[in-house]
Amino acid sequence: MEVELVKIQFSEAEKRELHHQRYHHPHPRVQKKMEVLWLKSQGFSHKNISLASGVNGKTLVTYLHQYEQGGIERLKELHFYQPGSALDPHRTTIEAYFLEHPPATAKEAAAKIAELTGITRSANQTRLFLKKCGMRWRVTGVLPAKADPGKQEDFKKNTGTPVGRGSSRETRRVFC
Repeated sequence: MEVELVKIQFSEAEKRELHHQRYHHPHPRVQKKMEVLWLKSQGFSHKNISLASGVNGKTLVTYLHQYEQGGIERLKELHFYQPGSALDPHRTTIEAYFLEHPPATAKEAAAKIAELTGITRSANQTRLFLKKCGMRWRVTGVLPAKADPGKQEDFKKNTGTPVGRGSSRETRRVFC
């Protein structure tokens, strides 16, 4: 497969900038672009640039065209595909509601989200969305014998396992 040959003239200032940015730019993909252009400015062939940088020939030509269109500033632009959730526009409403009324299960949360927004999601998708919002599962329970400080201290020193009749039913998980 033959790669398009692109000829570019670089000024000394551009060469120095490319040399600096290939090591000092914070994003590794931009560093790679700068490396490719720096090698081009040093007179390397496209084939040698591809071998040295590990970049495909078509990608190399894309970087060169980006440089022709907007110079070094155009090479610094990053465009990643980031799909969004249909629930994102309703995020503040959902967060506010769940801070006031934490759901006991993901299924309950999914039902409430469907009621609030009209968007139906599975329990797993709901769990992932709530996690992305910064919420996480918490195990909650009641302190045994609130009137007896001795039992409360024993409870705190234990592993946190609820004590007493029906205590396993009183432990539940909620999003907070």
